[in-house]
Amino acid sequence: MVKKLLLGDEAIAQAAIDAGLSGVYAYPGTPSTEITEYIQNSAVAKERNIHRRWSTNEKTAMEEALGMSFMGKRAMVCMKHVGLNVCADAFVNSAMTGTNGGIVVLVADDPSMHSSQNEQDSRFYAKFAMVPCLEPSNQQEAYDMVHFAFDYSEHVHLPVLMRVTTRMAHSRAVVQINEEPRKQNEMNFEAKASEWVLLPAMARRRNDIVTAQQIELEKDSVESRFNRYEDGADHSLGIITGSIGINYLNECYPEGCPYPVLKISHYPLPKQLMRKMTAECDSVLVIEEGQPFIEDVLTGVMPGNAVIKGKFTGDLPRTGELNPDIVRKALGMPLRECYAPSENTVPRPPALCQGCGHRDVYASLNDVLKDYPNARVFGDIGCYTLGALSPYRALHSTVDMGASITMAKGAADAGQWPAVAVIGDSTFTHSGMTGLLDAINENADITVIISDNLTTAMTGGQDSAGTNKLEAICRGLGLDEKHLRTVVPLPKNMPEIERILREEIEYHGVSVIIPCRECMQTLQRHIREKKLKGGQTK
Repeated sequence: MVKKLLLGDEAIAQAAIDAGLSGVYAYPGTPSTEITEYIQNSAVAKERNIHRRWSTNEKTAMEEALGMSFMGKRAMVCMKHVGLNVCADAFVNSAMTGTNGGIVVLVADDPSMHSSQNEQDSRFYAKFAMVPCLEPSNQQEAYDMVHFAFDYSEHVHLPVLMRVTTRMAHSRAVVQINEEPRKQNEMNFEAKASEWVLLPAMARRRNDIVTAQQIELEKDSVESRFNRYEDGADHSLGIITGSIGINYLNECYPEGCPYPVLKISHYPLPKQLMRKMTAECDSVLVIEEGQPFIEDVLTGVMPGNAVIKGKFTGDLPRTGELNPDIVRKALGMPLRECYAPSENTVPRPPALCQGCGHRDVYASLNDVLKDYPNARVFGDIGCYTLGALSPYRALHSTVDMGASITMAKGAADAGQWPAVAVIGDSTFTHSGMTGLLDAINENADITVIISDNLTTAMTGGQDSAGTNKLEAICRGLGLDEKHLRTVVPLPKNMPEIERILREEIEYHGVSVIIPCRECMQTLQRHIREKKLKGGQTK
């Protein structure tokens, strides 16, 4: 065994390599991005020829992992919580196909919405799909769980969802790792492992099998080494917790908790252990990061007279991340002394980088739309979403990946004019292309701006699937060549950009304008790389 200081994300990535991974499939999304990047930068992964390129979106990633599993090899799929919405069709059906090689679906939830549209809790997806779920409470457990998850996936022939949250993903700890990685699975297809053709007659058989498996899955969770019931001297209160919550509880009681504690990190919920607590304790406090998933079940089905406390009762907040002080308050403990916020600091809202091409796009768009007071601009997910803030305030909506084009089309269908969509290059190939096809098929009266910075900038500058292909994609979808325009977003070109915007807004059909200039962050990185290599820069 050797020791490494690793982020939670890095511990998961290292464990996947050590567990015999053959491919990681992912679309970048905070707080999951570092998992794939770690594997991409791993010399061992390169030597073992582990697949590690970014996928176009989370759905394609899930399906690619299914293909690798079909051939008997181990695959990991990584995404943030809203990415699970994108791949839900393939994910839910993967329980029906089952697995041959192990599949771990790693989902990073984002309580407090540091970089997300919502606070959804991925445990609900695992329950909905009837697949096992694991939730580590520290980096070492995350490492160990990945090894277990691959083995377990192959044992029960189901994918395993592994849920982490922001603090778990982005905090560091020392992790003991295996010096010798497990060999990758040999390519094989074991027909008895699953039935992969989901015609109704075959899917009904698998549905019966998976439904019947739930009893065994719950028995496994009761006996799991990741779930632990520790008795306490004082039974006036019992505590159910897991994930990062167990750490906050331990901070409150550094000498040991006086109450019984049930740590849950392996789902389905171990109801037998939960019943034990409700039967033996006067009240039960549920400390869980995310939505009241455990508390809901505990309140609804557990016998006994125990009073259930948690997020439903207001003892813990329904929104945002937990922390030790929030847990102390729920336990009735006095809060620790702390410094008051400084009066000399002010919030610093995020802003587009100095020199960013998106700035010139929004400046031009705002100038043009002064002449169209009823214009509506539909935004999308990316760093360019910051155009909704000062000083531009250029966007009227941002909902999900790809929604800008389809919402603009729907608004145009309702009679709105002008209807403008602003979408980034990576988001366009992620989930904007089908919306553009809808618009082209009906020649919708919309103007689409694909603001191309040649990368997936918001999550750190990963490769974009559409780089140098956007014009060809638009042509292939059937866009009229006369209304496919490209510009270079620079201050000196603003008169030309504004002229083209006016022309295309006045055209009553689908038009696409592609402002293309490299992201300032990746440009600076490329300049530094050239300097390190002794190359010449302009």
